Amino acid sequence: MTQHHPRLHQGLLILAIILIGINLRPAFSSISPLLSEIRHSLALSGSAAGMLTTLPVACLGIFAPLAPWLARHYGAERLVMPLLLALAIGLALRGLWHVSWLFTGTGIAGISIGLLGILLPSIIKREFPAHPDLMTGVYTMALCLGTALAAGIAFPLFSALQSLPLALALWALPVLLAILFWWPFRHLGKTVHAVTTSTSNWQQLLRDKLAWHVTMFMGLQSALAYCVFGWLPTILQDRGIDAVQSGLFLSGSVMTQVVSALLIPWIASLMRDQKWMNFLMFIMIFIGFMGAIYGETDAMWWWMIILGLGQGGGFAMALAMIVLRTRTPSQATQLSAMSQGLGYALASLGPLIMGIMHESSDSWQDMGWLLSAITLVGLFHGSKAGARRFVLE
Repeated sequence: MTQHHPRLHQGLLILAIILIGINLRPAFSSISPLLSEIRHSLALSGSAAGMLTTLPVACLGIFAPLAPWLARHYGAERLVMPLLLALAIGLALRGLWHVSWLFTGTGIAGISIGLLGILLPSIIKREFPAHPDLMTGVYTMALCLGTALAAGIAFPLFSALQSLPLALALWALPVLLAILFWWPFRHLGKTVHAVTTSTSNWQQLLRDKLAWHVTMFMGLQSALAYCVFGWLPTILQDRGIDAVQSGLFLSGSVMTQVVSALLIPWIASLMRDQKWMNFLMFIMIFIGFMGAIYGETDAMWWWMIILGLGQGGGFAMALAMIVLRTRTPSQATQLSAMSQGLGYALASLGPLIMGIMHESSDSWQDMGWLLSAITLVGLFHGSKAGARRFVLE
């Protein structure tokens, strides 16, 4: 197929990657606009609801380090199909309306997403060697688009179906479409592509200060992102904004991420280093989130735009740090597994702590302290990660 129709092949591959990217975030953002209804229906406590928003993010972190080992043994492309099937099953299990099935399905989805999130960039790096940065931007844009669609459609879907289980389980259907488009590429790699992940290299990376700065930058900006995905609609609803509008605010904020996810890494690549860009993105996230909690509700769209631009650019910069701070593809895979594995494990604490704080005070007023602490530490690590250096040197 590649020899006769290389352009058609590449076009279909891009489409398949976009469809997979779109499906890697609805597991998170389809829950938050419906969290109040889910809590009421299943009698979940605030900490249990925090666990529900935390679980898939924790799975991203815990299982991400398995990805290089699996890729080395089976080949990245061969894993995509079974992982997509597992994602579809996980999302469908949420429709069996019981607390245990909701958590089990969400966990299976989180594991699948965590592994796919490490494997896809390595496939992109190999299949698009001339423009890996551009394709990474397209992939990041697809992630943002999937997040926005799920956040915007979740409540109207529930209103139309009048069924919470069905509204959550239906997100398995778009995954089946991605499976259909990936089918021709299931044996894309002729051989299993080795990823050198020797124990000594891992130990060196874990002792490398720069690798830890990149990991902390990834983790802390992700912590704020998952606090937004997990709790923003609930925060807005508690401020008197209705469920549909709060979902639209989250969706609109994520849609603006598409713009900065594509533009910010390109602008940053023209700079001598990325210190100031990392700094600016964190400040914008902080201003937008604080505005959502404490600012005028009449200005909510402005807060959402600032928050979205900061988060889209922040996530794209965190991914860019992995590429810019490594010299070889194998180093990039290792740093990717470390920064996303440990980073997402750290990020999962954000929405959990928010849930516990809200349950103890029954208010969102104390969240400013948590956001300020995360931002201050993030600014430090972002500026260190942005210095023009390489890991393992």
